[in-house]
Amino acid sequence: MMSLEKALKKERVFLALTGVTPSEFINLVPTFTQYFDQSRWDRYHADRKRQRQPGGGKVPFAKTTEAKLFYVLWYHKCYPTYDVAGFFYDRDRANVKRGKDNWTPILEAALGKKLVLPKRQIRSVEEFLEIFPEAKEVFIDGTERPIQRPKDRAKQKCNYSGKKKRHTRKNLIVSNRKKRIGIVTKTVEGKEHDFSILKTTRLPDHIPKDIRIRVDNGFQGIEKEFPGHRVSMQTKKPKGRELSKTVKERNKAKSRVRVLVEHAIGGMKRFRIVSDVFRNKAEGADDYAILIASGLWNYHLAEAN
Repeated sequence: MMSLEKALKKERVFLALTGVTPSEFINLVPTFTQYFDQSRWDRYHADRKRQRQPGGGKVPFAKTTEAKLFYVLWYHKCYPTYDVAGFFYDRDRANVKRGKDNWTPILEAALGKKLVLPKRQIRSVEEFLEIFPEAKEVFIDGTERPIQRPKDRAKQKCNYSGKKKRHTRKNLIVSNRKKRIGIVTKTVEGKEHDFSILKTTRLPDHIPKDIRIRVDNGFQGIEKEFPGHRVSMQTKKPKGRELSKTVKERNKAKSRVRVLVEHAIGGMKRFRIVSDVFRNKAEGADDYAILIASGLWNYHLAEAN
């Protein structure tokens, strides 16, 4: 495997391997190191029977904090199987899985320190304004991610998406014009409709009514369900009739703006852990993956600005 030092000198290669540029990686290392050291001492004090101080015992396959950060970023960006990761690091699959499990929460803490993790829900207008302090408009859209076909028949039925014709998991995201993802709702079954999730989460209830909400035609009925809001949505073609040229042009103009939310979702899905078929079976692993991917995308945007 190419050494970390060599990879850092090849910006395009490094971005393809980790989803962040070398400069973004270097800026994240101190915060990651801080939380890594803190976690080691927390485990030491929590385990009363432990005799070795942090740093003692078997040397991990990623010896430095830089190497640990690189590994966890590489895992989320390229999403290898544990057998493939073990091959590259010359370790067994259990070893590299343990590394991912131990170091991902540290990456989450580091991204939280950088203030780039999205919120999972909001309960007040004040919370919304903390996330989007200067926004005059926000974009709401659903995103689906494929999963392996569940063996359980009930889970098969719940997670089957008629739209995608496969088994999926789904979230709503709220983003702004700068493509920053401010809110990612909790992951639900693929059968859930975007508008059903919106009604369950009641997101517009906590969005000021002077802020424009841009959605697609999958949210038909939003104006009736949440009256008083400034909603921007394309005009749907009436059954058996054609739209006028003026309405078509207006729809195109709205579509040109609304595509920004697709760019935000696409940026998040640069990380293959949320675009490839999701394999991890642990409870809540799919929800955790989209949180980390969204945070990394926001971090990339923040560093670029």
